[in-house]
Amino acid sequence: MTTTVIERKWHTTAEVADMLGFGLSKTKMLVLTGEIRSVKIGRNRRILPGWVDEYVQRVTTDAEGWAA
Repeated sequence: MTTTVIERKWHTTAEVADMLGFGLSKTKMLVLTGEIRSVKIGRNRRILPGWVDEYVQRVTTDAEGWAA
């Protein structure tokens, strides 16, 4: 018998807040302003892992520009 591991495809806003070390309010504001992309599914917001990576990349690239 083989076991298939299903990896999570979506993250909740609370999970993203925890991953980034931000508060839930700040993360929700980033989502609502479009800084972090998300989709609304029913009454819930979901965020792809790649969208979190995009946000981190953009913020760190901007920070590197200021350091120069």
